[in-house]
Amino acid sequence: MGSLLVCPECAHEWQAAEDESTAEVEKVIKDSVGNILADGDTVTIAKDLKVKGSSTAIKVGTKVRNIRLVNGADGHDIDAKVDGFGPMMLKSSVVKKVL
Repeated sequence: MGSLLVCPECAHEWQAAEDESTAEVEKVIKDSVGNILADGDTVTIAKDLKVKGSSTAIKVGTKVRNIRLVNGADGHDIDAKVDGFGPMMLKSSVVKKVL
């Protein structure tokens, strides 16, 4: 039907998005103050974080270098290696980008 798409079951019609098959929606990940994060950025921890299985916590101001953005479970969208704790997943809401 030209530029309209039609559902074969209910006959609903809608306008097709340009390059719908190749369009990828890229999610923008922001830190706790609204700065946009990218792979390789350096961030600091914005609040104390309890670590399961450890008696110590990650303190405010701990610097985390060379982050990697991922689609993790439960909002954990940063994969990083934290000095003294090893590799772990972090939420973007608990970090602040170092400018």
